[in-house]
Amino acid sequence: MTRERTWRVGELARATGLTVRTLHHYDEIGLLHPSRRTAAGYRLYGEEDVARLQRVRSLRLLGLSLDEIRDALGRRGTSLRHVLELQLAELERRIELEIDLRDRLRGLVRHLAARRTAAAADLVEIMETMTKMERHYTEEQQQFLKNRAAELGPERIHAVEAEWPELLAKVRAEMERGTDPADPKVQALARRWRELVEMFTGGNPGVAASLKQVYREEGPALQRQHGDAVPTPELMAYITKAGTAKQQK
Repeated sequence: MTRERTWRVGELARATGLTVRTLHHYDEIGLLHPSRRTAAGYRLYGEEDVARLQRVRSLRLLGLSLDEIRDALGRRGTSLRHVLELQLAELERRIELEIDLRDRLRGLVRHLAARRTAAAADLVEIMETMTKMERHYTEEQQQFLKNRAAELGPERIHAVEAEWPELLAKVRAEMERGTDPADPKVQALARRWRELVEMFTGGNPGVAASLKQVYREEGPALQRQHGDAVPTPELMAYITKAGTAKQQK
């Protein structure tokens, strides 16, 4: 019969990268008790204790507090396999985010190459704005937008990207002429504006609200990078008046 391996607290701390103080704290709060002690009273951890410690560390990495972990481990069904599956799912989610970030950075590199400039300040500014924009969208909204992009497909997305600045130019021209927002020409442009925005948001009101917030808070930085492809506050106000005029008719 194979003898079960045991670890003293210092040995387990060194093996796992934790501190002795942390293991003592886990013992004090009832999160991880050593299963046995030596004749001299020193803590000894067995293989089941190590398995429980793995569950503790995995749940900690998932963002649970120590109290929440203690409660979770006290419930039936919280096996090591279940916890590792949760950690694996979280790791895969993070990998997807990293891959998405990699793809975004590749796009930024292509963008700078097309402009034939590799100024570090430009790259930092674009990445800073990208980060700020992502703060306006929840993880659920970001996933929704990724799914929405997959539904539309690259050809349709490229068509919209080409049409959008042309539409803004037409709206800007009517605004500069002083055309009444209730005018049929402006109404037609406003209708197409709404269609393109809804194509992006998929009719999701939360995404639509976040998009407005992006334009409101990050508009100047986006305009410096993308010029007339980003609506100014004046243009947004004008198209909003067109929508209001429609509702009042």
